[in-house]
Amino acid sequence: MKKFRCAIYTRKSTEEGLEQDFNSLDAQREACEAYIKSQQHEGWILIEKQYNDGGFSGGNLDRPALKELFNDIKNDRIDIVVVYKVDRLTRSLLDFAKIVELFDAHSASFVSVTQNFNTTTSMGRLTLNILLSFAQFEREVTGERIRDKIAASKKKGMWMGGRVPIGYERKDKKLIIETSGATKVKKIFEKYIELKSVPKLKTYLAGENIRTNTGKNFDKGQLYHILQNKTYTGKIVHKNNVYEGEHAAIIEENLFNLAQDLLQANKVDESRKHNASNSLLAGKIYDDKNNRMTPSYSKTRNKKYRYYVSQPVLKFDKTKAGSVSKLPAEETEKFVTDEIRSYFFDTKQIQNYIAELSVLEQNRILEAVKSGKFDNYALVRSVLETLTVSREWTEMILSKIRIKKFLYDLGGNICTTSDFNEQAEDYLTIKRDIRIKTGTSKGNNTLIIRNDKAEPPHINETLIKAIVKSFYWHKLLLEGKVKNTKDIQKLENLKDNSYIKQVLNLRFLSPRIIEAILNGTQPHELTVTKLFNIKTLNWKEQEELIML
Repeated sequence: MKKFRCAIYTRKSTEEGLEQDFNSLDAQREACEAYIKSQQHEGWILIEKQYNDGGFSGGNLDRPALKELFNDIKNDRIDIVVVYKVDRLTRSLLDFAKIVELFDAHSASFVSVTQNFNTTTSMGRLTLNILLSFAQFEREVTGERIRDKIAASKKKGMWMGGRVPIGYERKDKKLIIETSGATKVKKIFEKYIELKSVPKLKTYLAGENIRTNTGKNFDKGQLYHILQNKTYTGKIVHKNNVYEGEHAAIIEENLFNLAQDLLQANKVDESRKHNASNSLLAGKIYDDKNNRMTPSYSKTRNKKYRYYVSQPVLKFDKTKAGSVSKLPAEETEKFVTDEIRSYFFDTKQIQNYIAELSVLEQNRILEAVKSGKFDNYALVRSVLETLTVSREWTEMILSKIRIKKFLYDLGGNICTTSDFNEQAEDYLTIKRDIRIKTGTSKGNNTLIIRNDKAEPPHINETLIKAIVKSFYWHKLLLEGKVKNTKDIQKLENLKDNSYIKQVLNLRFLSPRIIEAILNGTQPHELTVTKLFNIKTLNWKEQEELIML
């Protein structure tokens, strides 16, 4: 029988956890060794030399162990390369093509253990040509280029399409003022400043027969959108950046800022009408696909549980939701409040906002901050522009202008944001790497934990062995080496084959769950029994069940 010399290649992007006795590289290697062992009858033998790259990105081929592996392939010392996943070799489509070319030139093959990907077979080579992950990679790169082009164009003040705001018309790809609509917009701003209420403004416009371009009465949503649209000040907005536009302004900056102050004041006044259970982050929280997350709640035994739920979920289309589609409101609000208060308690940061004041005024403000006796609700609602949440990070955009105003108010220096010249750089981004955890000692609460406060990786060998067994047994069935679970029971000398069925189901776990188990970043309370209880085949639902 011909012998096939097998080499195992492992890679981890960061050096975190590599000092442990059993780390991610070891876990990858153990899974690969088990796979090679299952192929001994085909003549597969594992060579002693190891190829491990710890702390190296998969974005390029500049890795010492990988170079050594390629050199040994060129010298015909290796027949098959075994990896845990294809992306351990590379995440680049171009590099992937180079690797395949090298392997073909020296009659070498490679096998991905978790993806049932094996170029030693004709089916594996067919799969090679239709590997969806790399097609997806190429689409993402194209999307990034388009987004970069849009960002660069908007930075130059160019209008990049979309619905043309009332008061403008599009000509030669530019916004030109349309007199009739511009008159309506000016009237909307002026009357809002006078009436100080959007509902009253709506009633006034309907009574004066001032209508939209389609002949309908303005609704409150349209009016709020117009009153907050910086396009009317001659600006172009891209995400949280504001640039001077090529188009002419309809509304003067001072009038626009007065409207913003009034809108903000009305929001705060309205919020104080409700009790403390009112949703702190309403209108400000988004998932990582830029879907607004809406306050929702459920009741059990007369107890109310509040949540923030991604809009696509509410519209019964989970596929468009981000990596986090539902969050418990109280825990999320606590996390955000703690982060913003932490920023305020940083004296060096705060002094940047009050440096122009006298020493006496500065001390008064710093003492007020130090006391911590300020309204958390008012603080967050005032300074937080947007919050974006993913399973692995959060991003808060804060308004420096509103931070400054809040501090001035604490010191008794009442002012409005129109007192300051608000520019694009007046926004602050606070990004935190996090993990989401459930099932704590306090109950079944969900917690958002900063990575710098999170627990170290925890390798669970029982979970890893169960995953390896599921792939091994599944392969035996696919190759016809066993016919059913009873054959596996005899092969493994097990008393009960119901356990075998449960293990086989682990083959269909989400790749993110499997990777977390190998890296030791799965929830500490996750057990094999909990994995067995996952009945859904939907990967996103599986991840939500264990809060990965």
